[in-house]
Amino acid sequence: MTQTAAPRTHSTGSLNQGKVSPLDQVQLFEKKYDPGTRKIIEGLPLERPWRCLEIGAGGGSMSGWLARKADLGTVLAVDIDTSHLRAVHADPVPNLTLRQADLSEADFTPGSFDLVLARAVFEHLPQPAAVLERAVNWLAPGGWLVVEDFYYLPPEDAPSTVGRTLLEGYLNRMRAQGADLWWGRRLPATLASAGLTSVSSRITPAGPGQSAVDDELIGLRLGQEGHVLVENGVVTADRLAEFVGSLGDPRKQDMTTLLVSAWGRRPPA
Repeated sequence: MTQTAAPRTHSTGSLNQGKVSPLDQVQLFEKKYDPGTRKIIEGLPLERPWRCLEIGAGGGSMSGWLARKADLGTVLAVDIDTSHLRAVHADPVPNLTLRQADLSEADFTPGSFDLVLARAVFEHLPQPAAVLERAVNWLAPGGWLVVEDFYYLPPEDAPSTVGRTLLEGYLNRMRAQGADLWWGRRLPATLASAGLTSVSSRITPAGPGQSAVDDELIGLRLGQEGHVLVENGVVTADRLAEFVGSLGDPRKQDMTTLLVSAWGRRPPA
């Protein structure tokens, strides 16, 4: 008797349509950006008893890393969908707690965390600055807030016609979903305006040709979601295939987004 294969809940590493899970995108994103995020946090006076909060924890790579670094403290990983977190952390980690919550509504005890991390979260919220002020309130005196969000560059400056078309379609879709495509640019000033001190920032470019991981992530994303652009008449299937096939060609490299990383400290009492 033929058995139906169980659905995959882990990353397959494949770019073939139908053979990847949504977790693939999340884990490639983490592979691209985790090293930079870890470097920022390692530059802070991170101590083993710290109480840490990650909002929008995704696949949980940073939460797991924080749990190992703050092994005498606690880590709370929060996401609106915890399915990826629970798949990755199927084996419980003693000082790591997973919680499903909508950040627009969730609240935490004031002064209860030494570190709050949010990556690619605030740009998707209706009132990001208001939620960020709440996050500052969650910090203990002397605690640190690390926020990373994207600033999307103008699609009309892309070096190829098909690249411009795809970017315009992708950004239009994000706008329709309520994303603020320019929030990242305002991050450093917003952290300072919220009362944080020692505010610093850093920029990380992303796009075709920026790294092998960038190309793999773009190819996977278009393999999973590109059909929506084709069905909506944004691009033909042939032009989509042409763009995906050009990934890795140095003549097609581009910077489509900038990840703006900003961090600051709540003044000690």
